[in-house]
Amino acid sequence: MLIFIIGYFAGVIAGVSPCILPILPVVLVGWSAPVVDEANAKRLRQRRSLAVVAGLVLSFSLITALGSIILSSLGLPQNLLRNIGIVLLFLFGLGLIFPKLGEFIERPFLRLTGTAPTGTKSGFVLGLGLGLVFVPCAGPVLAAVSVLGARHHASVASVLLAFFFGFGVATPLLAIALAGDRLVARNRSLSTRTRRLRPVAGALLIAMALAVTFNLVATLQRDIPGYTTSLQHLIEGNSFASSQLRQLQGQHNTGSLIACENQAAAGAMAKLGLCGNAPEFSGISAWLNTPTGQALTMQELRGKVVLIDFWTNSCINCQRTLPHVEAWYQRYHKYGLEIVGVEAPEFAFEHVVSNVQAAAQALGVKYPVAVDDNLSTWNSYSNQYWPAEYLVDAQGVVRHVSYGEGNYGADEGFIRDLLQQTSPSITLPPPTRLPNLTPTGQLSAESYLGTDRSQYLQNGTMNDGAPQNFTLPTSVQSGLYALGGSWTPSPQSILANAKAQLNLHFFAKDVYLVLGGKGTVTETLNGLPLKVTRVSGIPTLYTLVNQQTAHDGILGLSFSPGIRAYDFTFG
Repeated sequence: MLIFIIGYFAGVIAGVSPCILPILPVVLVGWSAPVVDEANAKRLRQRRSLAVVAGLVLSFSLITALGSIILSSLGLPQNLLRNIGIVLLFLFGLGLIFPKLGEFIERPFLRLTGTAPTGTKSGFVLGLGLGLVFVPCAGPVLAAVSVLGARHHASVASVLLAFFFGFGVATPLLAIALAGDRLVARNRSLSTRTRRLRPVAGALLIAMALAVTFNLVATLQRDIPGYTTSLQHLIEGNSFASSQLRQLQGQHNTGSLIACENQAAAGAMAKLGLCGNAPEFSGISAWLNTPTGQALTMQELRGKVVLIDFWTNSCINCQRTLPHVEAWYQRYHKYGLEIVGVEAPEFAFEHVVSNVQAAAQALGVKYPVAVDDNLSTWNSYSNQYWPAEYLVDAQGVVRHVSYGEGNYGADEGFIRDLLQQTSPSITLPPPTRLPNLTPTGQLSAESYLGTDRSQYLQNGTMNDGAPQNFTLPTSVQSGLYALGGSWTPSPQSILANAKAQLNLHFFAKDVYLVLGGKGTVTETLNGLPLKVTRVSGIPTLYTLVNQQTAHDGILGLSFSPGIRAYDFTFG
């Protein structure tokens, strides 16, 4: 029963995530109906709002758990249900704009019940249509249900889990729908003009349908930070939930790979490890971006560093990660890095290879993509996340696992380390400098200070071996640091000279910095004096900030000459 409770709260988190925002206008105006009994307007508005949300939960839960199975067994295209949802949104939108058409749409429900039209039953059908196009932000719970459905291994437990997740999503949606009704009820002018407001609601429905049709919803979702990520990890990423979800999916991998995955889920895999041999690609239905669609194998890729990126084209978290993955491919491919994007479909329409190909082209994906239609490779890795990165060394051993957004600087550092280990004589180009747009709802990413991995430096660039003067900017962007005074950079660290300063904009409870040499570091936090740290001897990890809870803050550091700083980590 505990896993169903976890499923419910995972749904609640999804119901307040940025992925829910595109459907909020539709839910908020769910009280609109083509025909309304004005004498009982408030009661009917509430019933219709409830019906819209109930229809959404029912269709979303069933389609997520069983949609692919039903469509495949009937020989129907995997796009069908999504297209039906788009058509329903169009029809109901037109019905609200044109009353005669609205009465025509309502007529079948009148015949079925023999009662006066209230809009409740048509609202339920509208909710069914909305559920067919609803794509929430996925975590391990939704991943488990989707995987079982995609592999045609759905069970009573997975269907129930889908419904608990759906009920969780419904909780904030119901609150929003009823808040819309209260707004109308309290505003007398709005209440008397609800019939005239229906065309506005209709236009919103049509706009929603067009946005889904042309994939404009994803653009909106990408631009909004994933502010629920850390909460999602807390509810779904703990060891109990991971174990139960693996059992549900029939994943029986044990040993070093599972141990690394558990560390990654807890956000604790902070260095390269030995996670066992990388499983072979299996069950791949199509290969994209390879010569004539040729298949790749892990055996053939021996001798290269390989980054395996599990993603799916509707996953907004994946889309926000892709620019970094693409930049790594462009920067390091000729130095021995191969990236394979394993497209593991979450929803039925993502099983269509042409959809995957179009999405990859639109998102600028140039590296090979394996369409894992039956999620066989996903299951071989016992994966539970979109996105998920598995970094494999030249001997075919998984060395690092990373889940979700963020940690780009550390991940790129690991890629560089393995490339250097594979070919010690190569000279790698500077690291990529894409800004980390991961929201500050989770800990700041590990930030290296040497020239090899200085992508989080806000002001200027660094050159090895020569003193440089920096000027501190008036403000530092979240997740970045800035230098002031004189510093001598080297590949792994920076050496403080005269008037050396550093300002760091972080989000964390604890801030650590590896320091070496001899001298003092004077600290301020948000402009107020904090403490003086005395540094002596070989490089050691020093605790600079220790708080009760995670906060956003500006850490100011002033260094005496001769101190060497290596990298920040956060807790």
